[in-house]
Amino acid sequence: MPNPFPLPRVTFGMIVLNGEPFTRYNLRALYPFAHQIVVVEGACPSAKSVATEDGHSRDETLEVLRGFQASEDAENKLIIVTAEDEGYPDGFWPEKDEMSQAYARRATGNYLWQIDADEFYRPQDMQAILDMLRQNSDIMAVTFRVLTFWGGLAYRTDGLFLRAGAQDFHRLFAWRHNYRYLTHRPPTVVDERGLDLRKIKAVSGEQLAQAGIYMYHYELLFPKQVLEKVKYYAGATWTDLLPNAEKWAEKCYLELQQPYHVHMVYKYASWLERYKGAHPPEVVKMINAVQSAEHLGVRLRRTDDIEYLLARPSYRVGRVWLKVRSHVEGPAMKLRGTILQKLRRTPVWPFVRRARSRLIRKAVAKVSND
Repeated sequence: MPNPFPLPRVTFGMIVLNGEPFTRYNLRALYPFAHQIVVVEGACPSAKSVATEDGHSRDETLEVLRGFQASEDAENKLIIVTAEDEGYPDGFWPEKDEMSQAYARRATGNYLWQIDADEFYRPQDMQAILDMLRQNSDIMAVTFRVLTFWGGLAYRTDGLFLRAGAQDFHRLFAWRHNYRYLTHRPPTVVDERGLDLRKIKAVSGEQLAQAGIYMYHYELLFPKQVLEKVKYYAGATWTDLLPNAEKWAEKCYLELQQPYHVHMVYKYASWLERYKGAHPPEVVKMINAVQSAEHLGVRLRRTDDIEYLLARPSYRVGRVWLKVRSHVEGPAMKLRGTILQKLRRTPVWPFVRRARSRLIRKAVAKVSND
């Protein structure tokens, strides 16, 4: 019987809104490893506050994509998709599920690798993944553990929320014409029988981390980027973890007023650590370009306060204590997250959200009256 996956031909699928300055650097990083790159641009309704009136990026993301296609896409690998292409005349996508499904429908590779604009990999790690797939064609899914960078290339954040399961991202899936991309949260692909590919045979983030392979996630790198993210999360209906994200950005990102709540899911303790490792080459090029003012409107965050914080012995002690806590509290948090994740995919979830909101309002009113 012929091998159904003779070569790892990878379709990279990206959804993006306001992806600058990452966009061109990410495309350049992916291009040598790509059979195809499908980029779905635009906003869903919860992102109206950071989108144009017709549902597109406020920055130059769409122009950069088209410019790359015109001048750097010699092998015609890049496909650009907008909501108008899928029959949404107002320019807005219904949700991120539909955006991800749009690139999945266009995928012609035998693997589908989901990626966000601010997610990068070292070239040698991408090659190692392709070699692994070539040698083990029965692998159906791959999860990556992330290194999350904060305010600069020399710093990353870690914390209880990340260690309870949020540090592992489901990103790569086997792909055939009768497979389906179901949901963006979490990324889920099923085979022709409706079976979740991750439940057939999957490589875990922990396994790859042991081999030194990570996703390099620059989600908290630039102030511009962070402020746009928290505006989006302020209007999101799919999560209740970030009710005051904009206040977090003001007090915990732009200023370090709460140094043990530096991750945007500030309900849980988090911290900063120094990072001395290497970065993907295109990320280094991007930072150099920002420092040279080649990307107007994008600047790096100040780092003097970070350096002061990391130099404090008391902060190092606090980090150790939180890491101990993570081993104790992590399993319970992970279980709770798994249950909530499953609950959000049922018709019961809207009723649960409303009930929780009523309880919170009553509690706040009681405290105010007292």
